Amino acid sequence: MTLIVQKYGGTSVGSIEKIRNVAKRVLEDYKQGNRMVVVLSAMAGQTDGLIRLAREMCDDPDPRELDVLMATGEQVSVALFAMALKSMGYDARSLLGFQAAIRTDQLYGKARIQEIDATRILKELEKNRIVAVAGFQGLDEKGNITTLGRGGSDTTAVALAAALNADVCEIYTDVNGVYTTDPNICPKARKMDAISYDEMLELASLGPKCLRSGRWNLPRSSMCPFMSDQHLHKKGVRWWWLKQKIWKKFWSQGLPTIRMKRGSP
Repeated sequence: MTLIVQKYGGTSVGSIEKIRNVAKRVLEDYKQGNRMVVVLSAMAGQTDGLIRLAREMCDDPDPRELDVLMATGEQVSVALFAMALKSMGYDARSLLGFQAAIRTDQLYGKARIQEIDATRILKELEKNRIVAVAGFQGLDEKGNITTLGRGGSDTTAVALAAALNADVCEIYTDVNGVYTTDPNICPKARKMDAISYDEMLELASLGPKCLRSGRWNLPRSSMCPFMSDQHLHKKGVRWWWLKQKIWKKFWSQGLPTIRMKRGSP
């Protein structure tokens, strides 16, 4: 059986109906005999709302307590997602960062994943359950909740894919590739057909919203293959990072690795 890690962002789970749609999309793959691990972000706008609440309480919120607060957004998403699947007659289990044994350093708000013990997730998969993991969060060595910063759910998905030795990790996003600059700002921005790992890391460090430099340290160290995909449709451009550390463009029947897919279900 293929082990697939999928990540859905805040816009994909921005309402009850959208969460139901994500559940239906995940079931399409599950019904084909795949083992499914799904990483979810907080519902659209929820993280910003939590930050506003904290700043209404005080001008300079304590970093530890701010992480405790901000981690609740993803908790809502995975719980609702698991409820949706169970209401459809399928077994599911939601796990928070600490339950998924995601260990981080102690840098609140910008923590980096240090290790993941995949034992709990694998046991849930053995029971034929769909596992929903809260993105963006982990636990430090002292047992404190930490968050990974913006783009943290992508980081979670990639790290889990490496820890689980997943066959595929799909990241659903609202962009259709890697551009030379922001196409929303520069109409002449060009979508790139190939880019080296180091070039991708440099590009990520300059701040494109679809790529986070912290995430790119993970595939390189673990040799985890990484792909991005244009759309939810079966046909489209696919990109992936191979062990040769190069991204290449292929069409619909490309090798299964980690994909970034455009749009919501």
